[in-house]
Amino acid sequence: MIEFFMMTVFVTGYLAMTLEHRIHINKAAVAILTGVFLWALYSMREFYRCGIHEYINVVVEKLNGHLHDIAQILIFLLGAMTIVALIETYGGFKVITDFIKTKDKRKLLWVVSLITFFLSSILDNLTTAIVMVSLLRRLVPEREDRLIFASLIIIAANAGGAWTPIGDVTTTMLWIGGQVTTAKIMKFLFLPSLISLIVPLIYFSFLVKKGETVPASHQEDVLLEPGAKRVFFLGIGSLIFVPIFRALTNLPPFMGVLLGLGIMWVITDLINHQKDHLKVPHVLTKVDFSSILFFLGILLAVAALESVGILGKLAAGMDTHLKNKDLIVTLMGLVSSIIDNVPLTAAAIGMYPLSANPVDSKLWEMLAFSVGTGGSLLIIGSAAGVVVMGMEKVNFFWYLRKITWPAFIGYLMGIFIYLIIYAP
Repeated sequence: MIEFFMMTVFVTGYLAMTLEHRIHINKAAVAILTGVFLWALYSMREFYRCGIHEYINVVVEKLNGHLHDIAQILIFLLGAMTIVALIETYGGFKVITDFIKTKDKRKLLWVVSLITFFLSSILDNLTTAIVMVSLLRRLVPEREDRLIFASLIIIAANAGGAWTPIGDVTTTMLWIGGQVTTAKIMKFLFLPSLISLIVPLIYFSFLVKKGETVPASHQEDVLLEPGAKRVFFLGIGSLIFVPIFRALTNLPPFMGVLLGLGIMWVITDLINHQKDHLKVPHVLTKVDFSSILFFLGILLAVAALESVGILGKLAAGMDTHLKNKDLIVTLMGLVSSIIDNVPLTAAAIGMYPLSANPVDSKLWEMLAFSVGTGGSLLIIGSAAGVVVMGMEKVNFFWYLRKITWPAFIGYLMGIFIYLIIYAP
């Protein structure tokens, strides 16, 4: 009975999160309440099973074990988000726009998409989408053109985030959890991720008339703060160095991020010691802490379901009925266009233990690709899509008509390429 109540609480909480804009309650608040209620129900279950003297130790031991993994993810995200916010505060991302000179619409489509793809592999896809759409407003002033560009930014950001351990929250979760390693995920997922972008990119290139150009923009340029270029390259270098630092020291990834943040903090204090708005304490006010708390609530909720054994039973049921993990993971990618990929990935980690699916097994890398790129199929399927939807007022049904099918074909082609690469 308790397990039924736990599933009811989780489903209700998840529906409330997806309807955030309708019910006007922040999804972070719902996620936190869902996580706490689930652990309270789990505690009641253990009380009836083990008795008053044993249940506290059982529950606390389980909770502490999960907090060990959750804390690593949250600290990593906090450090990475602060580094990105610091670059943005200095105007460092103008370094990217300085390289974009073409006005040819077809060439610009490729340049913007490929820059987004590779930038997203270093930054997270949400930040990359925000940065690139902000730049897009200065490059493509006409709204109709900008909608196509913005949609390809969503696809490129999600595809770029899937093939590196620091490019997406889900790949970061798998990396920190020990399911994937840096070298293998980059080796197996780079080409499938690129293909999932190239397919819709080719499609939209043919819709652009040859030689067609974008009109000149009249928006004011971004002013660079003193030391902006140094901060940009130092920040990007810090994020790239994280997997290298882990390989050299075998310390958890969040230690590498904290090292980079600490170095940047010292250097920016020295560069602009009299300008408080350019210092890390002020930049921290720009970090989206509600997202951090959202991840905390979701991960606590999924951990409770795993502890009670619900996810294990779900995995066994899927294996029994579908009998093919490739199909299961492909379907998970499609589901990620509706369900946020963070709880989906957390659930998969709970469903399939490392003892049965070792590090860098086919399941984990295919999962990273599927839930990462599958979110592009609908504009509400990823954090990048939701933020672009808000920034550019992209209509859900316009995206469904114009973008979903090319993105879906790209997704399937990426799966096909991955299975060929991974085949023994």
